[in-house]
Amino acid sequence: MSDTIKKPKATRDAYGEALLELGRKRTDIVALDADLSGSTKTNKFAKEFPERFFNMGIAEQDMIGTAAGLSLTGKVPFASTFAVFATGRAWDQIRLTLCYSRTNVKIVATHGGITVGEDGASHQALEDIAIMRALPNMNVVVPADAAETTSAINAVAAMKGPVYVRLGRSNVPYVMPDDYSFTLGKAYVFHMGKDANIIACGIMVDLALKAADILRKDGIDAGVINMSTIKPLDAAVLLEAAKSSKIIVTAEEHSVIGGLGGAVAEFISENHPVTVKRIGIQDTFGCSGLPSELLTYHGLTVEKIVETVKTYLG
Repeated sequence: MSDTIKKPKATRDAYGEALLELGRKRTDIVALDADLSGSTKTNKFAKEFPERFFNMGIAEQDMIGTAAGLSLTGKVPFASTFAVFATGRAWDQIRLTLCYSRTNVKIVATHGGITVGEDGASHQALEDIAIMRALPNMNVVVPADAAETTSAINAVAAMKGPVYVRLGRSNVPYVMPDDYSFTLGKAYVFHMGKDANIIACGIMVDLALKAADILRKDGIDAGVINMSTIKPLDAAVLLEAAKSSKIIVTAEEHSVIGGLGGAVAEFISENHPVTVKRIGIQDTFGCSGLPSELLTYHGLTVEKIVETVKTYLG
C-alpha cells in the first residue's frame, strides 16, 4: 500500500475520470446515461465528447437497447445510471439484448448499496449483484476503491462481452497497493489466514482489513481477500482459503441472498466444505439515514466482523 496517504474518493468519481481518459484514447468509446450524468459522473465525458454521449432520459430500458445496438456497429458503449434502476427497470433488456446476444456493453452503475443514504429504500440497490450474477454471460465487478475502479474500467473496456460494474456514492479510502492491476476473475489476497479468512468486496474490504488487524492482536490469524470479481469467481483462491482456514466470513454491502456471500457459499459447499458466515443486509429493505448510521444499523461494521469470526471460530 502507498506510504502517501490519499484522501478518500468516491468510486463514481474515479469512473468519470477513467471514462474521460478512455474517450480521449479511443474513438469507439461511447457513453449513455438515464438523465443522471451529474451523479454518475458521465457528464465529464459528455462535456468533452458531446457527439459520443447520449442522454436517454428516464428510460433505462431504451438506454440498454440503444447501447446494444451501438455495440453491434463496433462501438464500446458504457451505460450508466443508479444501480437500482440499471438492474431493476431494464432487467429484460439486459437479459436478452446484452447477455443472450453477448453484446459488448458495459453497465457501470453507481449508488449501489445502502450508502446512498438519505434517499432511502427506493434508491438503495441491495439485490443488484444477485440479479446480474444469475444471468448467463454476464460478468460482475465490485471495486474496493477509486484506484481499483480506474483499473477495472480500463480492463473491461479492453475485453469483449457484457459487464456489470457496481460503484458507490460516498467517498471511500484507498486500500489497494499502488502496483495493483485489476484482472477480471482474479481476487487480491492481502493475507491468507490460517484461522479465518474474510472475503469482501466494495467498501467492506477496508472494514475487513481493520477487523483482521484487531483479530491478529488477539492471536487470531485472519486473512483478507478482495473478491472484486464476483462473477467469474476466483476458484483457485477460494479453494486455498477453504483449505487453509477453519472458517470463512464474507462481507458485502448487499443482501446476504445471492450476492458475494451466496456465491462463495455455493462454491465452498460443492468443492471443500468449511463453515461460511455471511455479513450483509439480512433480507430486508433499507431505510433513510446517514451512510454511517445505516452501516451500523445493518451490522456492516468492523466490530461485527470481529464478533462473527470469534463466535464461529469457537
